[in-house]
Amino acid sequence: MDTATVTSKSMINIPVRIRRKYGITEGTKVVFIEGGNGRLELISVPPLSKLFGVDRENKQILLAAIRELESEHRREAALDNKKRRN
Repeated sequence: MDTATVTSKSMINIPVRIRRKYGITEGTKVVFIEGGNGRLELISVPPLSKLFGVDRENKQILLAAIRELESEHRREAALDNKKRRN
């Protein structure tokens, strides 16, 4: 178990072993999530550039969803135009 101490400026040094294991480097964004029973989770947020292609195995499903949304937007726009004319 690793420990860290909060400084007088409310800063926490994350132990090296943890930083290396999770790829936390200078400038890495982190999110704190409060859980039950006094639990606090720290989650590192990868930059968008690291997420490129992360869901490529679901490409066809995502493209179908995009097409469906575009179709729905076109139908809604057509209905709005029809309402304005009447």
